[in-house]
Amino acid sequence: MPGLLLDTLRKTNPGKRPIWLMRQAGRYLPEYRALRADKGGFLALVYDTDAAAEITLQPIRRFGFDGAILFSDILIVPYAMGQDLQFLAGEGPKLSPRLVDSALGGLSAVPERLTPIYETVRKVRAALDADKTMLGFAGSPWTVATYMCAGEGSRDQHETRAMAYRDPTAFAEIIQAIVGVTVEYLRGQIEAGAEAVQLFDSWAGSLSPAQFEQWVIAPNAAIVAAIKARHPETPIIGFPKGAGEKLPAYARETGVDAVGIDETIDPVWAARALPQGMPVQGNLDPLLLLAGGEDLETGARRVLDAFADRPHVFNLGHGIGQFTPIENVEALLRIVRGWSR
Repeated sequence: MPGLLLDTLRKTNPGKRPIWLMRQAGRYLPEYRALRADKGGFLALVYDTDAAAEITLQPIRRFGFDGAILFSDILIVPYAMGQDLQFLAGEGPKLSPRLVDSALGGLSAVPERLTPIYETVRKVRAALDADKTMLGFAGSPWTVATYMCAGEGSRDQHETRAMAYRDPTAFAEIIQAIVGVTVEYLRGQIEAGAEAVQLFDSWAGSLSPAQFEQWVIAPNAAIVAAIKARHPETPIIGFPKGAGEKLPAYARETGVDAVGIDETIDPVWAARALPQGMPVQGNLDPLLLLAGGEDLETGARRVLDAFADRPHVFNLGHGIGQFTPIENVEALLRIVRGWSR
């Protein structure tokens, strides 16, 4: 029994909408905060497969979402490529050595750092009901490269963008290396039980149109082709946050099965501009979910109605915020579950 989410990603358009939320396993949940306080830091949780499986399952138990998204991080890929990874309190992730200062060839790969993630996938899939979909994920090469090059997140990715212009050959080597490890990583997740996977490109919106074609569309197309060669039935969701008017080209040229839409995009425009019949995912503003109230219902219904004529997975335009009230999530579920086309 594939379930509502998997059916929708496979291009059926049922009368009801599946729902899951990016970052649904996380800090807004009291049970997550309790487990993290007991277990320690973020990376320790990711590599404790029992804890990571429990965190992945927490929002399913509480809310009954249609999909369980793996509890992990997009920076597991550079960690497996040999960079050191730390999550510092109040500062976010730090990678070293920075590839704006050091050569890619100086890294020594540690592929066994991927293995515990596959075990988490197995444990979650074994615990899920048959009608719930196990979702794996990875970061897209551009976004991962911005962290690998700068060693941390940044507002406009200026160091990485400049490097890509200044030394496109060296930067292409980094992108290609990320593509190779990402393909291995997603194949491992699928073979461990992931029924669909998502490619997160959180910083896609910082690129010019030409750079977007080179560093977003082309590498993601390579990943999709490699995954489809071995797992043709596994749906792939592409989420190029901030793509704006470049989103239709991404949808047409990468080969993804479904496209995620951020909150800055008008869903009415997206419904017209994207390939006919292509599943979409999104795109409620996470801050509207945080605020709640009457506007939450209005906003959610606008998204639902805009995508009524194509397969649609209800989600946010980005991750749920850590201060989002539980009752607002419950209210959103009532709205989505009560809607029908």
